[in-house]
Amino acid sequence: MRMRVYELGRSLGRSNQEIMKILTQNGCRVTSHMAVLEEKQIEMVRKKVEANEKSKMENQKNTEGEAPKKKNITQVFHPQNSRSGISRPAGQKSQKPARPAGGQSQEKRTAADRPAAQGGERRPQGQNTGNSGERRPQNGERRPQGQNGERRSQGQNGERRGNYQGQGGERRPQGQNGERRGNYQGQGGERRPQGQNGERRGGYQGQGGGRPQGQNGERRGGYQGQDGERRPQNGDRRGGQRGGSSIPKASMESKPLTKESRTRTDRNNDRNRKNSGEDKFDRLEKKNVSRGNNAGKNQKNSKPQTVKPAPAPEKKEDEIKNIILPETMTIRELADKMKVQAAAIVKKLFLQGKIVTVNHEIDYETAEEIALEFNCIAEPEEKVDVIAELLKEDEEDESKMVPRPPVVCVMGHVDHGKTSLLDAIRHTHVIAKEAGGITQHIGAYMVTINGQKITFLDTPGHEAFTAMRMRGANATDIAILVVAADDGVMPQTIEAINHAKAAGIEIIVAINKIDKPSANIERVKQELSEYELIPEDWGGSTICVPVSAHTGEGMDTLLEMILLTAEVNELKANPNRKARGLVIEAQLDKGKGPVATVLVQKGTLHVGDPIAAGSCFGKVRAMIDDKGRRVKEAGPSVPVEILGLSDVPNAGEIFVQTDSEKEARSFAETFISENKEKLLEETRSKMSLDDLFSQIQAGNLKELNIIVKADVQGSVEAVKQSLLKLSNDEVVVKIIHGGVGAINESDVTLAATSNAIIIGFNVRPDSTAKATAEREGVDLRLYRVIYDAIADVEAAMKGMLDPIYEEKVIGHAEVRQTFKASGVGTIAGSYVLDGVFQRNCKVRISREGKQIYEGALASLKRFKDDVKEVKAGYECGLVFDKFNDLQEFDQVEAYIMVEVPR
Repeated sequence: MRMRVYELGRSLGRSNQEIMKILTQNGCRVTSHMAVLEEKQIEMVRKKVEANEKSKMENQKNTEGEAPKKKNITQVFHPQNSRSGISRPAGQKSQKPARPAGGQSQEKRTAADRPAAQGGERRPQGQNTGNSGERRPQNGERRPQGQNGERRSQGQNGERRGNYQGQGGERRPQGQNGERRGNYQGQGGERRPQGQNGERRGGYQGQGGGRPQGQNGERRGGYQGQDGERRPQNGDRRGGQRGGSSIPKASMESKPLTKESRTRTDRNNDRNRKNSGEDKFDRLEKKNVSRGNNAGKNQKNSKPQTVKPAPAPEKKEDEIKNIILPETMTIRELADKMKVQAAAIVKKLFLQGKIVTVNHEIDYETAEEIALEFNCIAEPEEKVDVIAELLKEDEEDESKMVPRPPVVCVMGHVDHGKTSLLDAIRHTHVIAKEAGGITQHIGAYMVTINGQKITFLDTPGHEAFTAMRMRGANATDIAILVVAADDGVMPQTIEAINHAKAAGIEIIVAINKIDKPSANIERVKQELSEYELIPEDWGGSTICVPVSAHTGEGMDTLLEMILLTAEVNELKANPNRKARGLVIEAQLDKGKGPVATVLVQKGTLHVGDPIAAGSCFGKVRAMIDDKGRRVKEAGPSVPVEILGLSDVPNAGEIFVQTDSEKEARSFAETFISENKEKLLEETRSKMSLDDLFSQIQAGNLKELNIIVKADVQGSVEAVKQSLLKLSNDEVVVKIIHGGVGAINESDVTLAATSNAIIIGFNVRPDSTAKATAEREGVDLRLYRVIYDAIADVEAAMKGMLDPIYEEKVIGHAEVRQTFKASGVGTIAGSYVLDGVFQRNCKVRISREGKQIYEGALASLKRFKDDVKEVKAGYECGLVFDKFNDLQEFDQVEAYIMVEVPR
């Protein structure tokens, strides 16, 4: 059973201080009365208290047994109280009576028990307290001040009991016989304080010898300047007086106490002591308060009684903690993890020269270093990818798998004829719809050849759509790499090769435009072999098919190769499970709402199925295939357009079919919350706030804010990526908002407040937005081809860049004569050798091949007139800014600073 210190004290009838002292003496460190004690400690305290009780009882019995002897009083030591004043012959040693009660054990004290002031001398009972052999004054005789006899200052062997305020020893007033013990100043006879026997206990103000009230002839507890040891019941006087000496009671002149003379109060006090041990602090406090003017100092004197003895300083063992820390955290969060005060960390960092606050963010590495200094070993927090967990799927049962159509993507450089090739396969004319003949959207089509289906994805070919092409590559099984026979391998062809290799998909090379006169198939094969695509006829494994989208030549061979490759790869999927696939494209349609083009990869998607795609969810209201027909279901490798989502999903999101719409909603909400956290982490700039501020202050860093709006989500991403790539050391491009749909008023308001420009891609602003933009002065730019947008933003950035200047030498002259002019200085009469000298140009002066001056031309004159310029072959007067040390034949070179176009 566990108990607190105060509960144990209450149950044993002991004060908290006494219990804590026992614990401290036995090596248990206790700091407050609220500390919890274990059973072993409780048992040990009980035993100690019982042992103390027994020893006190025995002492009391001994005291009471011997007390009657003190009845044989031969002499009264307060003669003024006796009927016949007893006088003592001069020089006679005082006859000491038997020891008063409570003084028994004092005689047994060794010299070591005495305070140092006694010098180890043991005074026998009845010895004169003055100097031996000195004449003692007679009755009523005043003992002069400074006499060695009775006035004893602090530190002297004489007794000091109840001194007066500010008095050093005992001084007896004139006409008074015997000693004055504890009397008030100027008062005759002995006055006993409330309920106390014989002596005044508890000193007066300024005195170190106060005795706590309620005790009979004993001094318990240390006074100011002593070691604070509390005296036991047997009357042992252990604590010495302040700075003075403790003398056995036998050597003091004191009135003997008899058993009969003990008052009722004293007996009550004894009983109280038996019941509750030593006086409690609060009782002492109350009594001290009741003492009137003496109370203040008495409290001061008694205060040290309550001061806990300073425990022996224990060596703290360094406890090493293990803590788990996230990637970034504030100082306060780190302090909470380490269970230390945040101020301690701030102080430590301050001493290292880092000024931080408790809300200052630090990374894991910094936090780890700080933690080590506080004996904590940090471990990085293992981040569980919630989204990955949600999208995790079980292994497929091979027995339920059936063959599926291959998904083929067409990749290659701009204008190498990818869409034309697809047209030739599909016998349609998609290319007519594309602005500038460049494919802007990802398209998905199904083609049936010899009763077998092939799904084609047409990915945009130029650099801006790298992200989309990445998605296209991951969604497909076979990549057709279109290379123009006349152009050969181009930068984006290389990029396409790398993406396909990274995705681990088969590559079939279609060498297009073979009908052109400049076509060189062998050169293309040679270039491809540099990128580890060795053609089959060169002994490699890469299938190369020469085709012409224009004439249709080689098309059948290409399709046969696609089917052959698909057959070799054994492409299979389970149609009888929940649908799962990729969002290829998404847009906001005016009539239909959010529309997503999806490619089903596993399972079968039906109308009415609840689905979730990233942060969007909903029920499939309708499905439209690539030919515009409404369908009820879509199996593996089938691209369809679906309606019914809550929002426009991002292109490339994985969509999953759920059991209920509620589950789909929770999936989307999880996705949103995770993405928010991710976004917050990304937006925390690597550059610290101080650096950023100082750079902006210095004008080193400029920001170009852009809002991107496009007709489809894929285009928004492509434009974003292209523009972000334009950022450099001096100008940071920030896409503050990107969305699908027409430019509206809220976009313009956002642009106005953040000083941004709006780029619209295949969208138009509505009338309100247009009016607001004109009123607010917002720059609205509309584009149909992505290259134009990128070019314009580059131009805008160049305008924000600081101009770069370079020197341009414009002429040379020679000093022929010098003139002095007051108020002007030295004028150089010069002859322009070549070029031209212009007003306010910069000049360099050299003498014998060494440059002696570089600075501004202060004045240019021809005869007495100021002129704008002087051409070669003419003479002129030149005055240089703060330079007069000119000589004849000095060479002068004139130059100007010209801005360099970026």
